[in-house]
Order: sequence, then structure tokens, then C-alpha cells
Amino acid sequence: MNSKNRITDLELDHRPESIRSRLEQQRRHSYLGDAVLGAIDGTVTTFAVVAGAIGAGFSSVVVIVLGFANLLADGFSMAVSNYLSTKSQQQRVAQTRRWEERHIQEIPAGEREEIAQIFARKGFEGDVLDRIVETITADRGLWLDTMLTEEHGLQLDGPSPVRAGLATFLSFLLVGLLPLVPFLLPGLSPDQRFVASCLATGLAFLAVGIAKGAVLEHGMVRSGLETLLTGGIAALLAYLAGSWLRQAFGA
Repeated sequence: MNSKNRITDLELDHRPESIRSRLEQQRRHSYLGDAVLGAIDGTVTTFAVVAGAIGAGFSSVVVIVLGFANLLADGFSMAVSNYLSTKSQQQRVAQTRRWEERHIQEIPAGEREEIAQIFARKGFEGDVLDRIVETITADRGLWLDTMLTEEHGLQLDGPSPVRAGLATFLSFLLVGLLPLVPFLLPGLSPDQRFVASCLATGLAFLAVGIAKGAVLEHGMVRSGLETLLTGGIAALLAYLAGSWLRQAFGA
């Protein structure tokens, strides 16, 4: 019964209107991956600063100052890097399109031959191959798009650089703020603040890792534990470094 229902669901998912809708949705970029990666980096780096500062014996005020400075500076740096990387991909597409447009204008026969060889390698031949080449080269826009995707392997509908950068920056700030929250609360001792920061950060690592696993379609629990372990190692190293420096310089 379950197998029969599954087949029915698959058949419904492959009706012409369902396929058309799914293909249209795939053209709209999701920024969830940018947000997840920003959140992971924000949590790891901020808590590493917190752990290092505590290991060095700094006061809560210093922890807050260093934490917020890191949060803003690193968050902005990561967002700008993501923005520039995404924009460079768009510029590469535009540059390659200009090259191919000039080639089509100056040597159309050679570009038609490229289309023919591209689809011949896919198994088309004879009259079918001739009709494919004729159909594609009859439409200048389709011709250019085909050269970009098939010859150069480029993605035509990429993400917005501004949105990718903003998704990274906002998630970096919001999730990266969690390790600092206990140091903003009154009535807690330094040890209690650090323990609370560790717990909040651990939960953040676990939750973000699970989200990353969902985005990348990996095991969510495994991804959560891996992120928790990675963040924990980074925090431990920072704490030990701060503690060693404190002892080395007699702070």
C-alpha cells in the first residue's frame, strides 16, 4: 500500500504542470545556504573570542567589547567576501556572453559547428542533430544561452550579490550574538556567564549544524554533531591559547 501510494505521488509530481512549476522554482535562488554558513561562522568566531578572553582572565566588559568588535568586523568581512564572490560570477557570465556574441557575429559557421559537436557528444546524429542545430541557432538568445551553459558550464540565473551578502551578514550577527548574551545579563558571576555562554553556543552549534544538514541534504543529526564538535574544538583552542598567554606573560 505504501509502495503504491509512493508511485502515485511520483506520478503526480511528474505531470506536465508539476514539472513546469518545479523548473520555475529552481530558477529562483535560495539564500538559506548563505544564512546557514554565516550563522556557523558567526557562532564559531564569536565564541572563540569569548573563550580566549575568558582564558586570558579578562573582565566581562572586555569580553563584550572584543566580542562585539569581532561580531561586526568579521560579519561585515564575510558578507563583503560573499558579495564580491557572487558578483564576480555574474561578471564572468556577462563577459563570456560578450565573447560568444562577438564570435557568433564574426564566425557564425564555427559557432554552429560548436553547437553540432556539443549535441553530437550527447548522442544526437543525422537529421535529428541538424534540426537541433537549426532550431538553436535560429534564436540568437537561445544560441548564446546554450553556449554559456553547455560549452562553459555557467549558471545563467545566479543569486543576487546584495541578497547573498545580506543573508550572510544578518545570520552572522543574529546567531553570533548568542555567546555574548550571558555577559549582558545582570546578577551572574563571571563563571556563571561563561557556563551559560557555553550552553547557548553549544545549542546554537547543534541547531545550525542540523539546519546545514537539511540544506545540504546530509544527515541532520550527524551534521549537527559535527558542527558542535568543530565549534567546540575552536573554542577550546582559543581558551587554551588565552590561558597560556596569561601564564606566559604573568597577567
